[in-house]
Amino acid sequence: MDKAEVWGLLTRKTGAQGNQVSVCLKREFEHDPGRVWAMLTDSACLGNWLAPGTLDLRLGGAVKVDFGLSGTPIDSRVTALRHQRLLEYSWSAGSDPERPVRWELKPVEQGTLLKLTLTLPEDERMAVSCAGWDAHLEMLAAALEGINIHFPADRFRQAREGFSQLAG
Repeated sequence: MDKAEVWGLLTRKTGAQGNQVSVCLKREFEHDPGRVWAMLTDSACLGNWLAPGTLDLRLGGAVKVDFGLSGTPIDSRVTALRHQRLLEYSWSAGSDPERPVRWELKPVEQGTLLKLTLTLPEDERMAVSCAGWDAHLEMLAAALEGINIHFPADRFRQAREGFSQLAG
């Protein structure tokens, strides 16, 4: 298995906001799309794997997630929505550059394939951002099983190194 299969697929692109990377992380869960969708969108579930917050589940609806002292608060709007299939908003706040977070769910034989695509500035924080989302996906997997875990710092460190190598 190569590095891209372990950590994700990284694609470079140049756009209006300068050099960016698109990073795709995939996970397969043995839960139906409705259950995974609820974890991604239900305010009562967000704190179990991401951070306390609210999500107004309609196009243009407010997305607010507060990571406290450990990260950037999300203060955004839903920019794409297809019930139990697609959710997109920006992982940014205020005048920060847009950093879209796109969640895509696909039913598979054993449950749900979740594809998370991040669009980020290509800078020194890219690997940290990707590693943070990777760690939160680990927390999502546990929360789907009814288990709340603390932020997996060891996984984060491994992922940060992996994404740093991917970025070259």
